[in-house]
Amino acid sequence: MSGRAQLMWDEAVTGYDFGPDHPMDPVRLELTRRLVGALGLDREVAVVGAKPAGESTLRLVHREDYVEAVKVASADPAAADAGYGLGTMDDPAFSGMHEVSSVIAGLSVGAAEAVWRGDALHAVNFAGGLHHAMPGGASGFCIYNDASLAIARLLELGAERVAYVDVDVHHGDGVQAAFWEDPRVLTISLHEHPRTLFPQTGWPEETGAGAGEGASVNVALPAGTGDAGWLRAFHAVVPELIADFRPDVLVTQHGADTHFEDPLAHLAVSLDAQRAVQVACHELAHEYAGGKWVALGGGGYAVVDVVPRSWAHLVGIVAGREVAPETVIPESWRQDVFARTRQLAPVRMTDGRWPVEWAGWEAGYDPADRLDQAVLATRRAVFPLRGLLA
Repeated sequence: MSGRAQLMWDEAVTGYDFGPDHPMDPVRLELTRRLVGALGLDREVAVVGAKPAGESTLRLVHREDYVEAVKVASADPAAADAGYGLGTMDDPAFSGMHEVSSVIAGLSVGAAEAVWRGDALHAVNFAGGLHHAMPGGASGFCIYNDASLAIARLLELGAERVAYVDVDVHHGDGVQAAFWEDPRVLTISLHEHPRTLFPQTGWPEETGAGAGEGASVNVALPAGTGDAGWLRAFHAVVPELIADFRPDVLVTQHGADTHFEDPLAHLAVSLDAQRAVQVACHELAHEYAGGKWVALGGGGYAVVDVVPRSWAHLVGIVAGREVAPETVIPESWRQDVFARTRQLAPVRMTDGRWPVEWAGWEAGYDPADRLDQAVLATRRAVFPLRGLLA
């Protein structure tokens, strides 16, 4: 199995359930896993589980008192302490919360271990990417920050440089906070502008502190940004920084909530542009990180039309068998979707926008354009700190 891609999976992740009225419906994980199977992608990867994250692993990022508070709420949801962000509207307490959150975290840590040790070149955990959880509290639908834990484990194993790229519509605030002063971790987040979206952080001026100054990068995109602008911003910032940093491992978070159908945000990105960024991340891993790539899921609340297709594309890219956008989705999966949700499923693996076109930054920029202003703000804030031309 050495060098083969791994899909991290455990049915227990579908127990990460905040209740029937919560937007983070675990059916999105179930439907993604079924679509991966229907497309035959699980024959191209090793589907493996991992141990739940234990106490010592969780404490690589999270405070001991917070972990204890999660355990208390997990055993008795009525005892949840809102001072830790538990039992709130965003993060309702539920029975078994600690256990299932530990499973998700363990899968991401297991992915990092497999890639570092050479058991796999790439590994994906689409149930992961819970990037808002803080060292001492839950936030934004996230209990344990599996992305931060995976990075912390890589550092513990000996990685000297880890790059983290987050393309979720929301700022990757928890990962940024965990490594705010750590020059070994470069965090790059592309997200909707904090003026218009939770968590109201991720301004371009947030660049890290102390030895980590210049290692936190934020691209705050105007609401309404579509495919061409999103890809332009990604390529105007991410490749140059990754080329300069030369990470030992690339960790990426692929929240699907940038999509124009997502009910909780205001970008206008298509499935096809999401796929294009997934491909770009794969290429960056091979060009600058020796191919070592850990890919995670994240947000995404159009749970039938968008999330399963986006993350099935991600699994295909990780597996080395890209799914062509024009691929017709197997009827068996579409029937499963209707039986499970009473919703009609999409027919193809595309929104009809492939190939996506965008203009490169090297050709120049328009100082009156809001998207270009956002990119320029990031480049001016960070690039000189890293010895690069803004």
